[in-house]
Amino acid sequence: MNIVHKAFFAAEPGQVVTSSGRQYRITHLVSIDSVFATDLLTGDSARLRVDTLQPVHPDEEAPSTIPSAKDIAQYSDKEWAEAQRRFQAIKPLLDNPVRSRTDAEMIAAQHGVHAATLYKWLKTYQEAGHVSALVPTKRGRRVGVKLLTSEQEKLIETVIEDEFLTKQRNKPQHIVEEVERRARLAKIAAPHPNTVRNRIKALCIRDTLRRRGHRETARNMYEPILGEFPGADFPLSVVQIDHTPADIILVDEAHRRPIGRPWLTLAIDTWSRMVVGLYITFEKPSSTSVGMCVSNAICSKREYLAGLGVSGEWPVWGVMNTIHVDNAKEFRGAVLERGCEEYGIDLQWRPVLRPHYGGHIERLMGTMANQIRKWPGATFSNTAERKGYNSEAEAALTLSEFEHLVVDFIVNVYHQRKHSELGMPPRRKWELGILGDATTPGVGIPPVPENPARLQLDFMPFFERSVQQYGIQIDLINYYDKVLNPYINTTDPDNDKKRRQFLIRRDPRDISKIYFFDPLSNAYVPIAYRDIGHPAMSAWELKEVQRVLREQGQKDVDENRIFEALGRMRTIVENALHKTKAARRQATRNPTKVRTADKPAMPAPVENVGQPSIEEDLFALPVVPFEDLAVSR
Repeated sequence: MNIVHKAFFAAEPGQVVTSSGRQYRITHLVSIDSVFATDLLTGDSARLRVDTLQPVHPDEEAPSTIPSAKDIAQYSDKEWAEAQRRFQAIKPLLDNPVRSRTDAEMIAAQHGVHAATLYKWLKTYQEAGHVSALVPTKRGRRVGVKLLTSEQEKLIETVIEDEFLTKQRNKPQHIVEEVERRARLAKIAAPHPNTVRNRIKALCIRDTLRRRGHRETARNMYEPILGEFPGADFPLSVVQIDHTPADIILVDEAHRRPIGRPWLTLAIDTWSRMVVGLYITFEKPSSTSVGMCVSNAICSKREYLAGLGVSGEWPVWGVMNTIHVDNAKEFRGAVLERGCEEYGIDLQWRPVLRPHYGGHIERLMGTMANQIRKWPGATFSNTAERKGYNSEAEAALTLSEFEHLVVDFIVNVYHQRKHSELGMPPRRKWELGILGDATTPGVGIPPVPENPARLQLDFMPFFERSVQQYGIQIDLINYYDKVLNPYINTTDPDNDKKRRQFLIRRDPRDISKIYFFDPLSNAYVPIAYRDIGHPAMSAWELKEVQRVLREQGQKDVDENRIFEALGRMRTIVENALHKTKAARRQATRNPTKVRTADKPAMPAPVENVGQPSIEEDLFALPVVPFEDLAVSR
């Protein structure tokens, strides 16, 4: 039986929680981010912040020890398709809090199951809070294992392709009969009719509708509709995400010299206009920056604000129903799409050449641009506005200072002032949606992520690797920890001729450690460099080092050569910080963020005779952005 971790918990009256090591029972919801609770030991009443609470799990040591049977990337396509099918079946019940038994029976009939089965799926999902809990588990052979011969599988596939996925729209029974007829002709055993029907059910619904002549239906079901967003009538119903290069020149931390423009990724709740998440970086948009913004949106902002030193409150967290984005490639990728599917988020793409679909986020971007132009180093939107103003000469803000100002403006200005379309501040609109008023009920305080670190990992790039005697190798970098010892040279449980592949995730901002999904503990374990003397490095730095070595024609590149080249590259960057913007921008890719002002001058680099120097290669052209962060297999 699968053991699943609960992704979120909702603060509700009567629930037992812990805060600062003490147990309380919630009595009342006070505001959008706080509750009244009674201390179970003393009986005293206290006001507690929701994002500081942890639920008490009976028969469990702690929430963080509740494992998941698998990482979401490990489920087969068929297992995941079935979980998605079950989620779509219960979604009408989730969206209708006043549902009746009759409603459930009607929906169950539509999906060919008993109402009791539908309620079982509903309970499983509500208890776990994520879609992977709906992956079927049963005794006997695992889901996804096919016992048919290759000839039988090919026969079913051919008949479905020829007879079912056509505008003729033949029914499943016709496909069953055609499979049996062709099996007789081929003199092979006919697959069971239920097997054929299951293959049909496993087809992608969107592609099936289109190929069977229902393009309009597929468009209405899976693409945004013209006009207002359907269902965008409560908090977190629809969130729009987009990014833009900020109209401002920033400076480096060490010399306070110009470095370039940052990229700003923002997420906005279309119903209340509250900003729900953001991510700021010098790297061009990638699936990683989108994933970081999504995880920032879902998680509590309390520690984030404290880390930035921003006063004020940002009481926004919780999983959204729909994320709406444009068609840029950074919004597409297996990691982002499966991460959204895991938490029941409907990821929708904006129709091409229809910019009005992104109206809310674009207006927010315009508001932010107007504010950024007031800060030193602004580039303005055109040359006429910039005339007489030297942006680089006036630049004064570092990346961290810029992020502080952006968040401070969002929390203490944008959320608090009256919005022209709402007729009230976004913060007030959000409160009405959460708590309601005398005439309209609220949706309640959104459930809080129990394990934010795990949620962030679900949106990180992943790899599959075997464990060798030296540990695990990714991009020629070796990692090792004794936790890997039981898995050295193990074979695949289903094929003893193949090495067993394990799931690894990596934060591209700092690849000095990876996160190994341990199948015994069903949890992620951080694994450091095998050679702990190597410096921390970002994936962007690694890509740049490998590019330089490749262009120099060096062969037999190994880990030692990579870190030697990294050392030479950083030496060049340190020496060139006061000369070039490219060097200062490259320095920001160092996860250790070493300040040259605090270190002695470094010696000049030794160049390879007869080969172009790293300095010539590094600064001859602008750095190519590291785009391929979605999946590496």
